[in-house]
Amino acid sequence: MSQVRTGLFNDGYVPIMDGVTITVRNYALWLSKMLGPTSVVTPFMPNYKDDEPFPVIRFLSMSTIVRPPYRIGLPELDFKLQHQLKAADFDIVHAHSPFAAGLLAKRVAKEKHIPIVATFHSKYREDFDHIFGFKPIVNEQMKHVIDFFYSVDHVWVPQESVAHTLREYGYKGPYEVVENGIDMAPPADVGPYRERGARYLGLPEGIPVGLYVGQHVFEKNLEFLVHSLPAIIAARPDFEMVFVGKGYAKPQLQQLVRSLGMQDNVIFHDVVYDRELLQTIYARGDIFLFPSLYDTWSLVIREAAAMGTASVVLSGSNVAEAVNDEINGYVSENSQEAFSAKVLEALDDDVKRAGIALNAQKTLCRTWENVVGEVRERYLQILSRWES
Repeated sequence: MSQVRTGLFNDGYVPIMDGVTITVRNYALWLSKMLGPTSVVTPFMPNYKDDEPFPVIRFLSMSTIVRPPYRIGLPELDFKLQHQLKAADFDIVHAHSPFAAGLLAKRVAKEKHIPIVATFHSKYREDFDHIFGFKPIVNEQMKHVIDFFYSVDHVWVPQESVAHTLREYGYKGPYEVVENGIDMAPPADVGPYRERGARYLGLPEGIPVGLYVGQHVFEKNLEFLVHSLPAIIAARPDFEMVFVGKGYAKPQLQQLVRSLGMQDNVIFHDVVYDRELLQTIYARGDIFLFPSLYDTWSLVIREAAAMGTASVVLSGSNVAEAVNDEINGYVSENSQEAFSAKVLEALDDDVKRAGIALNAQKTLCRTWENVVGEVRERYLQILSRWES
């Protein structure tokens, strides 16, 4: 099969920027070059025009008050969608969400008698706990999620610890580990990036800078992070914390910072879509603070590593699977006091931290080109078995 037509289905896409969006986008970019025509199928986003080098098929959606800017997909009510999907004529579909887009992918696979792959990306139980807060409803929604993964042909996870989460949720079937990548190649010299980031943020050398990039949602343990900052600032009064991104919790986090009297030491920056500019921000960070217990595979700690910035993560988190304490990052016990102390330990030894950051750059940064090369081979193997 010389040309494979692939459909990538997800319930969020640009301008929503999260780890799954970036994964889907890079799959589409590289599969288009390596395998054949590739389309992203995702809910409609108002006031946004796609400008991608591959087709983006949008289906009917409605807003949601529980998790803006995400939207609820309504593909079954979109009468133009069937024609668009028929024209795309997929050979294989890959669902990156078990919800409306994933169910649509399953329907397409069944109608066309083609294989479907599904990647388990997120800790959905935590999402449902936040949205519903009522255990019977959460359990029912989780049953639907697990039933979805049982119903597909191939289940992928980005690292082994994510499979443990999937097992905890009740899935006992087979799975394969297929890693994710990053689109930030480690530069030969981080210095110019760091200088530009310092100018852009107005934070010259000599000021210790902590950095967080990502969604501003409580699931990311950001209240924990904010409460850990006073001890850091007390020990290092010139410390500056930079939050980059947006999300429903941002106003509350800003208020929490003000209530703790830290507004002069904390910068809240909007989401950065310019990837080159984001590289300079990563480079300016002295330490990346990521206490999330929610993430299954953290793209941002790898992007930070590519730009010479090591991370502090929490012991027991999925993201900590790839981090060895004081070798390619810092691993803290799960308390605000321990986290603050670990950050200060990192900031107090520039030479050691630089060596750890270099190890992070060497061990955590796999390019999307390399990853999708593996994905291509896996797709071809699936299709070969499917046709035989």
